[in-house]
Amino acid sequence: MQPKISIVGAGPGDPELITLKGAKAIQSADAILYDALVNDALLGLAPEGCELIYVGKRAGEKYLQQDEIKLLMVQTAFSHGHVVRLKGGDPMVFGRGHEELDYAKAFGVPTEIVPGISSALAVPMSQQVPLTHRGLARSFWVVTATAAGDELNTDLHLAAQSSATIVILMGIGRLAKIVELFKAAGKKNTPAMIVQNATLPDEKYVVSSIDHIVADAAKANIGTPGTIIVGDVVSLHHDLVIASVQHHMA
Repeated sequence: MQPKISIVGAGPGDPELITLKGAKAIQSADAILYDALVNDALLGLAPEGCELIYVGKRAGEKYLQQDEIKLLMVQTAFSHGHVVRLKGGDPMVFGRGHEELDYAKAFGVPTEIVPGISSALAVPMSQQVPLTHRGLARSFWVVTATAAGDELNTDLHLAAQSSATIVILMGIGRLAKIVELFKAAGKKNTPAMIVQNATLPDEKYVVSSIDHIVADAAKANIGTPGTIIVGDVVSLHHDLVIASVQHHMA
C-alpha cells in the first residue's frame, strides 16, 4: 500500500464550488480527514469503503489539536493509502496547510496541495460585491482578526489606514474592537458588510457602515462563521444602491 496525502480546499461552503481536481481527489480517497466547515455533501463523493474521519476545528471548538491532526493524517496514510485532508476554503489561506505539508514530507509521504476557493474571495462575490472596482478600490487586503490572547492582529491597524477593500476573517467575536480601530482611523462612515454562512442556503448578511455595524449585526442576529468586508466597494451592494435610489426619489 502506497501512502499518499492530498490536502484539498473544499471551498467556501457550497459543494458545487469545489474544484474538479478536488472532487477527483475525494473520489479516489481511501480515507478523508475533514474539518467542521466542510459541506457534508462533498463526503458523498467518496468511494464505497472510504473511511471518513471528522477532525473538527472551528470557532469555539477544537475536536483535536493541530499536532494530533497532523499525526493522524500521516498514520492514516500508512494504514489506508490515499488520504484526503479536506479543509474549508483554501488550505493555504489561514488554513495551516503548509504546516501539514511539511509534516507529511518529513515522513516521506508524497503530498499534493489542491487549491480551493477562499471565503475571502467568495463571500463578497456571493453578495455581488467586487473586491476591486475602478474609482473605488485598487487593491484588497485579507486579514485575520486573531492574534495571541485577546489582542487584535496588528496588521488590522495598517489595514484601517488603507483605501483598499479589507476582508476580515475570524473576526466576529472581536467585531466591537475592530469597529473602534476603524473609527480611530476616521472610517466611521465607511460602508461595511458581514456575511454569515456565505454561499449556503442559510446565508444571511447585514450591510451597514462602520458606525452602525455592531448594532445592525446584533439586530440581524449575525454570528459565526462570518466574514467582515469594509470598504467603498460595499456601497455597490444592491441594498445600498436601492436605498440610495429611494432617497433621491423622495
